[in-house]
Amino acid sequence: MTDPVNAFVAGPRARIAGNPDGPLSGLTFAVKDLFDVAGLPTGGGNHDWAKANPVPTRHAWAVQILLDAGADFVGKTITDEVSLGILGENAFDGTPTNSAAPERVPGGSSSGSAAAVAAGLCDTALGTDTGGSVRVPSSFCGLYGIRPTHGRLDLTGLMPQAPSSDTAGWFARDADTFARVSSVMLDEAPGALPTKLLLAVDAFGFADPEVADALQPMVRKLERIVGPAREEIMAPQGLSVWARAQRSLQPVEAWQTFKPWIERHNPRMAFSVAAGLIAGSQVSASERNWAALMREEARARLRHLLPPGTILCLPTTPFPAPLRGLSIPELQPMRDRITCLCAQGGLTGSPQVSIPGATVDGAPVGLSVIGGRGTDASLIAVAQAMEALA
Repeated sequence: MTDPVNAFVAGPRARIAGNPDGPLSGLTFAVKDLFDVAGLPTGGGNHDWAKANPVPTRHAWAVQILLDAGADFVGKTITDEVSLGILGENAFDGTPTNSAAPERVPGGSSSGSAAAVAAGLCDTALGTDTGGSVRVPSSFCGLYGIRPTHGRLDLTGLMPQAPSSDTAGWFARDADTFARVSSVMLDEAPGALPTKLLLAVDAFGFADPEVADALQPMVRKLERIVGPAREEIMAPQGLSVWARAQRSLQPVEAWQTFKPWIERHNPRMAFSVAAGLIAGSQVSASERNWAALMREEARARLRHLLPPGTILCLPTTPFPAPLRGLSIPELQPMRDRITCLCAQGGLTGSPQVSIPGATVDGAPVGLSVIGGRGTDASLIAVAQAMEALA
């Protein structure tokens, strides 16, 4: 199989046949190079990581689930270095091409998985989402993508970053495939549609006006499915305050995860990745304590907003994918703004689905729906209903 969009890790590509009698028979899947595949190195987006860790002898849980369900594995995909990125640019492996907007980044850190699905090189692909790494590339590449309820999936065989926020997720180009894969991964068929819709006015106000305007037809379609939207503020303390809390908690855990490897092997790293890890090592105890309290407030807020049968909608990202090759000073404010619309995932663990259907200047932007913890299957049903109204 050729790779015209640089989605797959370099080298020979293994193919593993799935169970021919499974519910996903006939589908193909790729996996972000954080998931173990027996007999293949887990690279993690950094060539020194693979050298320091043994080749796995067992598949990650998520990989085995898809194989048992009948999907065929077709390769491992590029990730931002040790999953510490949100735009999809890797100094070692390059930037996968965003087929929906080739001059723009694909989003990360599940960049290769999103690029492979968007280019039609596989039907679905596994990614991970700690701070937005499935949701952001879903929006940028015009895909369906899910961040499941935190703790719902078995993460055995998955290279960690920040365990209190880490989860696996997946992509698809169409709602039917998305629902088929989701039913297997969640072990639950798409659920009942919600009956109440909230609109996060702070999130829509934070997004670029062009994005908010482009998403309005999707919001109106969502209202036809669920009912009239009621405006609510998602983060009363401020989206930037929730983002600050996530940026305090996640880097600390990432530093704790990678510190033994760094101290033992002194790996080569891109400047921005090393800078982020150093920043995580220097977060004060008082800042960590404050962030932990803010996490509890954020969780309480979403519990209040999202009783059974209620969902919240918001822009997945505040803008479409940035252009490729921008400088670090140009990109940092963009990363910060993305975190403001993604922090609730890591803070609260609530499930979120990004639904494609809008563009700004020809580049995709997604609309997200969030439900209470454990309502993943209901969000899948919303995605199906949205596509059925197209």
